[in-house]
Amino acid sequence: MKTATENLHLTGFEKILEDQELTVSPADYSLLTDLYQLTMTACYVGEAIDSRPASFELFARRLPEDFGYAIAMGLAQVLDYLEKFRFSPSQIQALHSTGIFAGAPERFWTLLATARFTGDVWAVAEGTAVFANEPLLRIEAPLWQAQLVETYLLNAINYQTLIATRAARLRDVAGPDAKLLEFGTRRAFGPQAAVWAARAALAAGFDGTSNVLAALKLGRKPVGTMAHALVMAVATLEGSENEAFAAFHRCFPGAPLLIDTYDTVAAARMLADRVNSGEMLLEGVRLDSGDLVALSREVRSILPGVPIIVSGDLDDREIAKLKNAGACIDGYGLGTKLVSGSPVNGVYKLVEIEGIPVMKEATGKVTYPGKKQIFRHLQNGEILGDCLALCGEDNQIYEFHIPLMELVFKDGKRVQEPETLEEIAKRTTASVASLPAQTRQLDNPISPPVEISRDLLSLTQKTKKSH
Repeated sequence: MKTATENLHLTGFEKILEDQELTVSPADYSLLTDLYQLTMTACYVGEAIDSRPASFELFARRLPEDFGYAIAMGLAQVLDYLEKFRFSPSQIQALHSTGIFAGAPERFWTLLATARFTGDVWAVAEGTAVFANEPLLRIEAPLWQAQLVETYLLNAINYQTLIATRAARLRDVAGPDAKLLEFGTRRAFGPQAAVWAARAALAAGFDGTSNVLAALKLGRKPVGTMAHALVMAVATLEGSENEAFAAFHRCFPGAPLLIDTYDTVAAARMLADRVNSGEMLLEGVRLDSGDLVALSREVRSILPGVPIIVSGDLDDREIAKLKNAGACIDGYGLGTKLVSGSPVNGVYKLVEIEGIPVMKEATGKVTYPGKKQIFRHLQNGEILGDCLALCGEDNQIYEFHIPLMELVFKDGKRVQEPETLEEIAKRTTASVASLPAQTRQLDNPISPPVEISRDLLSLTQKTKKSH
């Protein structure tokens, strides 16, 4: 027979299990973590070291293949998460009910019940180009807090940084005047990822997203045209593709039309007759298949004043090929290859505990100890290289270098106003423009050199010897 306490705990566990939709709200964020974050926290409590001041840094040891840079993104969601970091009574009950924590000290539960993030956050501003081994973010907080937030931070920053980097590369290749539209919701890795992908793309310079939820949350109008299904359905029931276009325009006058369901050229000619006669206004046409170079040229000759948008599993290399082949294209809808692909494999590592520098020495996974700053050397607006240095090093040594990491959270509270997507997008554009040509190239890019400061090298050697 279960005790009253056991029944209470089981009730909490059952409440968690009842949510078969598997949707995630801010109230769930504290449990959106790996088990070992909680088991380590319990151990820290057992060893009475949970409140020791600790510093963790988030960085990527290597960038994805053929990436010469990464665009930092996701900080806004990290700060929102830290502000809302809580454990509800039902969540604590659910953890109790698993039986995993039967040996955890009682104070572990007290800690969760009163959990708040009280630390500091240093970070590179969103939209900034960074390179391998450079910290995008540092958490300085009591050990248990800094440990528990790891999983969510990596999730938010790794994915949005990947999307922002891909989006920045696409903008760089397509040029400043092309329309870039994010169409990736159906290919993103889940509903939350779809919203984050839309945000990251817009913050990296895209013009719009078809994701209605993301657009409205971000203060934008959603964008899009139609699917082939509408053309086929109306044409089948009402007699022609022309009727399908007319039906769509009765609801959405002038809206862009998808013209490659049947015969692209024939559709373009039919639309040209209506446009030239003044019967129709047409804001654009979209091509989603076929020889996009040849078709875009022919459509341009038929509809010379109508913007042409193309889509269909495009990426930066495909866009470069289209441009080099002389395609007549005004914009691109990007989906699958924008929101998926090789991840930015960011890691989150302890670099200091109670003022003592620490480092990982495993083969192939060595980390640098101590709290660090990135100093960027710019000349005539171009990045010549970076210096990874210790915080507090004599800034006079780097008088022509710009520090990239800023204090964004102090004692658990924001110290800066949230940035708009427009501000972040401008920074992204400026960051990419400041990169050397060899870093921006699509094949075999070369990142600018990242120098390790003399003091950091010295500390690394001392820390190794101490082990």
